[in-house]
Amino acid sequence: MSPALRIALAALVALLVLQPLWHAWLAPARPGLLAPTLVLAIAPLLLSLWLAARSLRRGVLVGGMVCLFYFSHGVAELWSGTAPRWPALAETALALLVVFALGWEVRANKRAA
Repeated sequence: MSPALRIALAALVALLVLQPLWHAWLAPARPGLLAPTLVLAIAPLLLSLWLAARSLRRGVLVGGMVCLFYFSHGVAELWSGTAPRWPALAETALALLVVFALGWEVRANKRAA
């Protein structure tokens, strides 16, 4: 397993841990909307991690595509000005980390070939 894929996988797991902390504890959704919010926030990450358990490269690739959503969500939350802002910053940074790690992996494979 290459270092880039390890970093991307760790960032995906960190995103998975961040979502319930953010949406259930730090800035809880309105009553009655917690379950749908958590399902929408966690399901794409669970899919990519399930794929990563079968094929690491494919799972991280799908996770990178999913991270485009998390990046957009994090930037929107940062610009909205609602408190707390640090989870949005962490979400944005972790999503970027996954995408950059994928780029690093592609460059490393190009050099090896």
